This record gives sequence, C-alpha cells and structure tokens, in this order.
Amino acid sequence: MKRTPVIDACPLSRTLAVIGDTWVLLILRDLFNGKSRFSEFAQSLEGVSSSVLSGRLKHLEDAGLVVREVYSQRPLRAGYQLTEKGRALGPILREMKGWGLQHTQSKASKSAAAERSDAP
Repeated sequence: MKRTPVIDACPLSRTLAVIGDTWVLLILRDLFNGKSRFSEFAQSLEGVSSSVLSGRLKHLEDAGLVVREVYSQRPLRAGYQLTEKGRALGPILREMKGWGLQHTQSKASKSAAAERSDAP
C-alpha cells in the first residue's frame, strides 16, 4: 500500500496513514454494512485486485481495526470483524457519507439531471 508521509505531531496525518486509502475506506464501509468475507468485499469493490484487497485487509488487521477469524481450514477461509477501535470510526464514516450526499453528485445523477434539463 502506498504510504502517505506521516507527520507524527499531526493527528490527522497519523489517521490518514491508517485509513486514508480509498480501498480501506470502502472495506470499512462494507464491514459496517455487515460484510465479513473476502468474496463479499471482492464483489462489492468492483475493480480491486485480489492482491490489493488482501493487502488492505492485512493493513486493517495490523492497525487493530479488524480481527481475522478463520472459519475453514481447507480451503483456508477467513472472516473479518471490526474491533472496538474499528467501530469507533463509525461516526466519522457517517459524517463522510453525509458530506458526500450533500456536496457531491454521482455520474448517474448528473446524467439524469442533464436529461431532465431544458438546456441543449
């Protein structure tokens, strides 16, 4: 995972070093929405490679935000659950979602708005 330089004296910089990656935030979103298995994350996160997804899950585990629980030895399968530290990010993710709803527009929304517009 490409790391942003951390300015140790800055709590925002330290936080971004842990959760500042797009895939990490989307994995956290999925965990809060009840997903727990690699296959569920892979299906939800269109475009993420298996190696990137594995790396991000390992990063979240190393950071203490998730715990990995093996549920099958053959083939090896694991589920992921948020820790207390991970669950503490819930209010932050809800605020980010609210900001996105208020200040951004999806491509589909823009297309629909353009179709409804009287402008050429």
